[in-house]
Amino acid sequence: MEIQFNNGNPVVRLRAFRAVDDPRSCELFVEGHKRVLTSIGVEKVTSSNNEWVHNPAAFVMIVESLDKEHIYGGARIHVAGGTEPLPIEQATGALDPSIYDLVYDFAQKGTGEGCGLWNSREIAGYGIGSIFLTRVGVAMSTQIGLDSLFGLCAPYTVKMAQSVGYEIEEGIGNKGTFYYPKLDLVATVLILRDLQALSTADDENKLAIQSLRQNLQGVRIEELRKKKIEIHYDIEIPNMDKWDLQATIANLKKGSSNGAIDESKINLL
Repeated sequence: MEIQFNNGNPVVRLRAFRAVDDPRSCELFVEGHKRVLTSIGVEKVTSSNNEWVHNPAAFVMIVESLDKEHIYGGARIHVAGGTEPLPIEQATGALDPSIYDLVYDFAQKGTGEGCGLWNSREIAGYGIGSIFLTRVGVAMSTQIGLDSLFGLCAPYTVKMAQSVGYEIEEGIGNKGTFYYPKLDLVATVLILRDLQALSTADDENKLAIQSLRQNLQGVRIEELRKKKIEIHYDIEIPNMDKWDLQATIANLKKGSSNGAIDESKINLL
């Protein structure tokens, strides 16, 4: 997948939409994410991982070419009360069922989860699979009407999540962590409790997220570790007149564990 360059910098679009409104882009997301997972040896990739494409409470961010033909990365925001439990519930409920009550309590004011963060090798090192998609996820969640966000992080993304305002939830698992022996993975539960004010985010990220909220469309030259990328932001979510957060909250029912850990459902931020 060749990437367009301008003055030596990669050029991409970062676009947001609701999953059910754009099936083709969802298909590209799934294909791209699967390629990345299989390239790093994750072989247990099944269609059951992708039920979110039909979930009316799933919102998608993709990093794509300007002609929308190629996708280089993405992430998602799932809202509690959709047609499936949050990924964090599916991943950790068998290990600590108290996650269900915690999600239910936060959901009464509108909560969701940042998940499915990935980037292709072609764009690695430019912050697409880390800070820029994470910022957009936080920024666009206020369009959805959310009050808080959950996240399940691998060790290498915990500090990044904390920089935008997430905090470790020590009341779940082993002081917030879960160990998945078959995946040789330690995952940490975090919650961003203050989506509006971002009181626990660092100053740089707080300013960046506030700027994105005020300017949902525009072109920026972003820089991470001296590497620059030109991002065409298009993060005003279409068709929000069809979105009803209160109806989604009313649809929420507390989950329950079937006693088995489905490692294919682990979906990290």
